[in-house]
Amino acid sequence: MKETVFGLHAVTTVLEKRPADISLLLVQKGRQDKRLQSVLELAAANGVAVRAVPRDALDEQVSGRHQGVVAEVSVESLITYSEKQIPELLAGIAGAPLVLVLDGVTDPHNLGACLRSADAAGVGLVIAPKDKAVGLTATVRKVACGAAETVPFVAVTNLARTLKQLQEAGLWLVGLAGEADQSLYDVDLTGPVAIVMGAEGSGLRRLTREHCDFLAKLPMAGSVSSLNVSVATGVSLFEAVRQRQPQ
Repeated sequence: MKETVFGLHAVTTVLEKRPADISLLLVQKGRQDKRLQSVLELAAANGVAVRAVPRDALDEQVSGRHQGVVAEVSVESLITYSEKQIPELLAGIAGAPLVLVLDGVTDPHNLGACLRSADAAGVGLVIAPKDKAVGLTATVRKVACGAAETVPFVAVTNLARTLKQLQEAGLWLVGLAGEADQSLYDVDLTGPVAIVMGAEGSGLRRLTREHCDFLAKLPMAGSVSSLNVSVATGVSLFEAVRQRQPQ
C-alpha cells in the first residue's frame, strides 16, 4: 500500500530522511520556482523517479494545498510507533523528558500544528488516543512541515492507562484547563513533565483530568476565553522551554 505525502516541507523531509521509500515523486508541470527546483535536485541526487503532471492530476491526489509536489510513499516505510515502545522512547530522551499528550484532537490542521510546535520545542514523544482523534493523515504530515517524520507519535488504545504509565516512569502530568486556579507560569516544568492538552471545544475529558497531577491555565487578558488548541500547545511547550533555559 502507498500513502501520499504532499507539500514542500513534508516532501523535502522524506527525501532527506528516507528517499528509498519514495516510489514516485509527482510535480506540477510548468512550475519552475526555486523551492520546487531544490526538491527536484534532492530527488535527482537520491535517484528518486520524478513525473511531471498537470495541476489537476495533483489536485485529484490530495485534499489540500500540495504546493506542486506529491510523493508516493510506502505505508510500511512511514515511521510508526506502538504503545509497547513508550518505555523505550522515554528512555531515549536526553535530559528531563518533555512529553505532549493530546486528549482527542480531531482536526488534522491542529494536530499538524501541534506536531510542528512539539518538534520546535524539543518534545521527545507525542501521545494521543486512537479513538475519537485524528491520526497521522497526509494533511497532518503536510501541516506539520516535516515534524511528523521527526517527533515520535504514539496512538494508544487506553489513554488513562498510558497516563498512569507515564507517572510510574517518573513524569508529572500537567493538564491545561481554563477553570484551573493556578497559572501554568507558576508550575515547575523543569523536571520530567507531560503537558496534557484537551480536545477542541470540550477540553480535557473527566478521566484524563483526574489522572493529572496538576491543572493549570494560561492567563487570558482579553475578552476571548480560550485559545485554539494548537496555539495553546505552542505557548505551553515554550513555557517549558523557557523554564529549562540555563540561568
